[in-house]
Amino acid sequence: MTGELAFPSGFLWGAATAAYQIEGATAEDGRGPSIWDVFAAVPGAVEGGASGATACDHYRRYREDVDLLSTLGMPTYRFSTAWPRIMPDGRTPNPAGLAFYDRLVDALLDRDITPVLTLYHWDLPQALQERGGWVERDIALWFAEYAGTVHTRLGDRVKHWTTLNEPFCSAFLGYGNGVHAPGVKNPRTALRAAHHHLLAHGQAAQALRAGGATSLSIALNFSPALADDPADHDAVRRFDAVHNRFFLDPVLGRGYPADLRADLAHLDGLEPAIRDGDLDVIAEPLDWIGVNYYAPTRVVSLADPTEPSNCPLPGLRGMSVLPPRAPLTVTGWEQHPASLTDLLVHLSEYTRTPLVVAENGAAFPDVVDEGGRVRDDDRVRYFAEHLRAVHAAIEAGADVRGYLAWSLLDNFEWAWGYGPRFGLVHVDFACQRRIVKDSGWFFAEVAARNAVPAEGHPVTPGRRADR
Repeated sequence: MTGELAFPSGFLWGAATAAYQIEGATAEDGRGPSIWDVFAAVPGAVEGGASGATACDHYRRYREDVDLLSTLGMPTYRFSTAWPRIMPDGRTPNPAGLAFYDRLVDALLDRDITPVLTLYHWDLPQALQERGGWVERDIALWFAEYAGTVHTRLGDRVKHWTTLNEPFCSAFLGYGNGVHAPGVKNPRTALRAAHHHLLAHGQAAQALRAGGATSLSIALNFSPALADDPADHDAVRRFDAVHNRFFLDPVLGRGYPADLRADLAHLDGLEPAIRDGDLDVIAEPLDWIGVNYYAPTRVVSLADPTEPSNCPLPGLRGMSVLPPRAPLTVTGWEQHPASLTDLLVHLSEYTRTPLVVAENGAAFPDVVDEGGRVRDDDRVRYFAEHLRAVHAAIEAGADVRGYLAWSLLDNFEWAWGYGPRFGLVHVDFACQRRIVKDSGWFFAEVAARNAVPAEGHPVTPGRRADR
């Protein structure tokens, strides 16, 4: 139809969530504490003293949420399983926890919704943290055991498996600058934890493959580095190495980049963690790569290449991060759709592996009006612009197979608590009432048509709001 940009036939549409952000019921049916339960109890760790103890009460309301997915016509749902719900001590299966995901998967399939299962979205069992957590090398084995347990139970119905979600955040924010659980502030330790994340990914991928899984991935969060002056190319290189290539290159079988290893040598954190054979394990072949994208990062070089960066990523020196440019989201992230196009084209050429945008979305100051409607025009515009960016990447030759919006529901946003709202669906956390936002109806229309309005031809934001 004139005015639309059509996506390839079979393009995967859907929405995503994470267990700790929506499930609640953190002490029910045998679930053990996670590092986020413990971290959130530390005064000042999470804004407003919030936690995921109730969140969206998805554990009790999962059928209602699956009904929402069906109402929106979402063909796909990406969710994560909670390691402490399935294995409260990190090692021993909990039948009640596994049974919950049995029910969830069956409910999805009953509505012809394809499940995409992520095994780890940051909620490590506290029992394993007390044994060293991601700093302990044995965690790779523990994670592989967990992966095998989940696949044995759900692999007859779940086709698509993701090992880790954003190991960058789990390792660098959790063990480097301490703004995420478990709150460790040690850049050298963060590098060791990052290597063990990747080793765990490789061992879990091997376990899944041995169990018959045929659609394996990892979800990595990318932030393209932008510099106004070509002379700042080394700042771009340094940031890209730590933020992006640290995790991407090893899973592609290229090992840790030589320039990265040189940049980080002064910390002496990565090299001691690597043992013979590790890089071969990490390089277990993948069937697709999940691309999580939210914003670029603007950088500039420093005159002294050994001067510490203002960026808290471990080992960064010789460059600084500049303020983002408007328009910004509530979380202060720059809206720059063109960088998503460039990223997808680059990744497709660099990896030669199919890509799925596994997370993309934005937080804005949503308001429920007197009529009970959420007219989130900013989010409608954000999705339209970023979907056009994905379409442009495909037109340029990028092998992008799908797009999963973050997030289905407003939820617990980690250290930000319940302030930022990313959902296609508004959640009143006091009473748990769900309201599909205008952006939810817009995204549903795009998925149904397999096409996004071309620039200058927007879908009316409230087009389906009365349904």
